[in-house]
Parts: sequence; C-alpha cells; structure tokens
Amino acid sequence: MGELRIGMVGYAFMGEAHSQAWRTVNRVYDLPVRARMSLIAGRDKANVAAAADRLGWDEHTTDWRDLINRDDIDLVDICTPGDSHAEIACAALAAGKHVLCEKPLANTVEEARAMVAAADTARERGVRAMCGFTYRRVPAVTFMRQLIADGRLGDLRHVRAVYLQDWITDPEFPLVWRLQKDKAGSGALGDIGAHIIDMTQFVTGQSITGVSGLTETFVRERPLPSADGAALGAAKAAETSKGQVTVDDAALFVARLSGGAVATFEATRMATGRKNGLRIEVNGTKGSLAFDLERLNELEFYDATLPGTELGFRRILVTEPEHPYLSAWWPTGHLIGYEHGFTHQARDLLEAIGNGTDPLPSFADALGVQLVLDAVEKSAGSGSWTQV
Repeated sequence: MGELRIGMVGYAFMGEAHSQAWRTVNRVYDLPVRARMSLIAGRDKANVAAAADRLGWDEHTTDWRDLINRDDIDLVDICTPGDSHAEIACAALAAGKHVLCEKPLANTVEEARAMVAAADTARERGVRAMCGFTYRRVPAVTFMRQLIADGRLGDLRHVRAVYLQDWITDPEFPLVWRLQKDKAGSGALGDIGAHIIDMTQFVTGQSITGVSGLTETFVRERPLPSADGAALGAAKAAETSKGQVTVDDAALFVARLSGGAVATFEATRMATGRKNGLRIEVNGTKGSLAFDLERLNELEFYDATLPGTELGFRRILVTEPEHPYLSAWWPTGHLIGYEHGFTHQARDLLEAIGNGTDPLPSFADALGVQLVLDAVEKSAGSGSWTQV
C-alpha cells in the first residue's frame, strides 16, 4: 500500500470534518493507498498549532504555499472560504498535487472555469481533482440515485428540494465572512443551495437547464466581529460598529431539468427553528422517493405499481451491507452519522487516485453547479427566466 501525504488548508468546521475523514478512512476501508496527515495550514500561528495537535496532523504552517512548494505533499485539501479556492487549487494542480476542494467550487463562474482548465491540464499528467459535495456520499442518497437509475420511479415529473437553517435569525449575530460577498461569493444560495442543486442533479441524472429565482436579505446590517470593532479604535467604534451584509439570507427558485422534470428549490438561513433541515423528494410516474437529512439512514418510498390495497409510503432503512458504503461499518440497523459522508468522500478519492481513475464530482461537475448559482442570481436581479 502506497502512502498519499495530505496537506490541508483551513482548520475550522470543514477542516475538522475533513480531518475526521483522513484519520478514519484507512482504518475502515481496504484501499490501494494510505492517507498520511502530513501538514495543515492556517493564518493564525497559535490556532493552527493547536489544531494540528488536536486533529492529528504531523506539522503545521501559516502559509498555504508551503503545501505547494514541498515535495513531500501529494494532495492539497482546500477547506477555506470561497475567495481563495481558485488561487490555491490552480497553484496546487500546476505543482502536480492532487486536489480536493470544498464546495461551492469558487465564488464566480470565471474562477470556476479557470479551475476546470487547470484540472484538465493536470489530468494529462495523472493529477486528479475532486469537489467536496459530501451529501452525495450519504448511503441513503447514493441508494436513492440507484433506485431512480433502475427506473423504479418511471419518468420523473417533479423534484422539490429545501435546505433550511436558522443560525442568523438574530439581527445581532455578527458580520462573519459567510455574510460578505467578496469572501463567500453568495449567501444561503451558494452555501447551502449548492448542496441541493448538486443533490438534485446527482440523484436524477438530469441537469438544470433554466431557472426563475428570487433572493432576499432580511437583515442588511450586522455588528462587526469584536476583533474588527477593536481595530477601529474606541472613538470610532460607536459610529461604525456595524457593517453591510452583502449576500442573500434566502434564495428560492423554480427550474426545468434536462429530462423534462420541473423542480422547486428553497435555501434559507432564516427558517426559525430549523437547524440543518435538508430534504429532497422526487416524484415519477411509477412512484416517489424522499430523503430527509434529519433521518439520514432512511428513505421514504412510494411504489405506485402495487395494488391499491397496498399503497402508501414505506420506510427503507439504509443500513444493510449491500447498501452503498455500508459493508465496512456496523451490523444491520446500527446507524451512521453526518461525519461518515466525509469518510466515504475520502474513500472514493483515495480509491480513484490509487487506481488511476477520475474521482467524482469533478471540477467540471462543480462548474455545472456554479452555472446554476450564477443563473439564479441573474434571474433574481432581472426578474426573468434565465437559461443555464
């Protein structure tokens, strides 16, 4: 078994989730290569040192370029805000490093196209790139895709997908980077809307071809984080203690899919009481399937081909060893959780690199999501139907 030496940029929420995956993946799956957690990068020296110790990394640095320049790093894992994705990914690919980049791929279509071009060039040299849409790796979601591909729903008619959170309902919540367009690209649309866009295209096998959308920012000014406020100086802080929110709080849109289905999408961080409420339902001529992240080991299945006396939604418990990813985990009925999707993501990437195949979703797949995000923003601005 060869060794793949990982360098990761970022140590906050996504960095912690990815670290969990790298620590776990080779202890669960028999793979052609073994991940080594070699180097982690972050801007704050004390914090990145503490993160390296806590999360299990061999070394740490305050400059992501160290990952690019070192010969003993094989893969760069990007867990930073979207404004740095393109620069880091393109530099890593040019240096011959494999890349895993968190979603959304970039902040703009132009940046995403540049990343796809860099990945295509690197691929000719055997260098692989993948975007981290981790919900694809939830076994129930992967199984949902299999059932649809097998024709169990017949011709697809409707998709309805929502992703609901409430973490910024308080108007005194500070102006963090996710609420600033220059760092995040967009708000709820790109942060959580990207997930349900990718999930819809993944499970249906169809692409979104056109959209009509609207976005709304309910709280347009928020308190500056304390460090920023302190930097302003005591005299000035009272006058300039708030900053402008430059992204959407909520995004809603309708869409057409390439196979003839129609879809509705809702992504909001203002749904009071909803912490991480992702749900997708697909209706077809022969039945329906639904997945709810708060019940991530289950699918709801309606089989319209049964006799009328037997109709009704039934629960499929996705914990069998024959289900996707689950043969390496626990006995039937013993549930898995949120973090397992990241382990499955790492498994698929290591397997692809070890076997010399292309991992999915590719940067080109992620560009497809970016084009939908861009079309929704344009439609919301113009009030008109927009082709993707």
